[in-house]
Amino acid sequence: MIDTKEKKEQFFVFLIFAGFVALLFVPTGFQRPGRELQRRVRAVVLTTDESDVAHNGIIRTGTQHLHVRIASGPFKGKEEECDNLLMGKLELDRFYTPGNTILAVLQLNEAKDEILTVQPVDHYRIRVEALLVLAFFAFLLLYARWTGLKAIVSFLFTAAVIWKILIPGFLKGLPPIPLTMIVTAIITAAIIFLVGGRGKRSLIAFLGAMVGVIATAILAVGFGKAFRVHGAIKPFSEMLLYAGFPHLDLTNILFAGIFLASSGAVMDIAMDIAASMEEIVLHNPTVERKKLIHSGFAVGRAVIGTMTTTLLLAYSGGYTALLMVFMAQGTPGINIVNLGYVAAEILHTLVGSFGLVLVAPFTAIIGGVMLRPSKEKGDQFTPS
Repeated sequence: MIDTKEKKEQFFVFLIFAGFVALLFVPTGFQRPGRELQRRVRAVVLTTDESDVAHNGIIRTGTQHLHVRIASGPFKGKEEECDNLLMGKLELDRFYTPGNTILAVLQLNEAKDEILTVQPVDHYRIRVEALLVLAFFAFLLLYARWTGLKAIVSFLFTAAVIWKILIPGFLKGLPPIPLTMIVTAIITAAIIFLVGGRGKRSLIAFLGAMVGVIATAILAVGFGKAFRVHGAIKPFSEMLLYAGFPHLDLTNILFAGIFLASSGAVMDIAMDIAASMEEIVLHNPTVERKKLIHSGFAVGRAVIGTMTTTLLLAYSGGYTALLMVFMAQGTPGINIVNLGYVAAEILHTLVGSFGLVLVAPFTAIIGGVMLRPSKEKGDQFTPS
């Protein structure tokens, strides 16, 4: 027999999942006209022609001619010719060989019964990506079962909120800092209350996490202005300005990304401390508030010791090639740390880590107040 608490928890999971499904159907407002005459299909490269490709070492420029067979969609089995333009940029160019499976865009006529042009996009990775996602979800369900299902729902909901609310909001010119703060609050509440359940533990974790996020946002804006970094230093940011979005506040988008990126680690610390403090009260209901807060501080110190380097490793791992360039060229250290994009990553890492340090004491204090209310009120602790 399912008790009332379990029913409420299941209903909340269903509510968040329903929110995810609803967001899938929300238009972003940035659909390109004419897309109804396009079809994205899987195609197999049969032969290639490199007679119009110029080779300069490992760099290739020119046009690679492809003969492909469409492998999916209503035109499956049809063979077509298409051109692969090479610009001499390894990070953007794709060079195909016979047997490669690619993603291609078919441009159709008005009747949608004839292919006008075929444009190769990239190597086809959808199946491998789907397999990886399914394997990840299967492992979560196998290991964590009901909690794993809640984690999957929170994962999907978070992705949908970012793609359907945050990104379109940025492009529409909404204030990046307030918008990201609202989105972060929605995501944090959904994840914490979904995975941790609706109780004091989750409320403590949510309040502590939001204090940490707000503190990180204030530090990001304050130190960001002092660092004098512009948002255009991030990859592809400047491209947006030339693509019809000159109104974008790239600098504040950069600052918003700092506290959004650190919010996940902030949530982890807040939940660890809140859960530990609740466990202490559960096994020692007469523990004094002062001792409980001190225990929360002790747990926070232990967690912070490893979490502060988490952000450093996460960010530096994405800039390995850049660091290799600096070392290969013998660039002096003072030049490296003074460069704009390096300063931005230093800001990203240290401000995010600052938020991790701040969330621990605030969560411990909030937990002490909520789990051990004043004796005059006569409240009794009820476990989550």
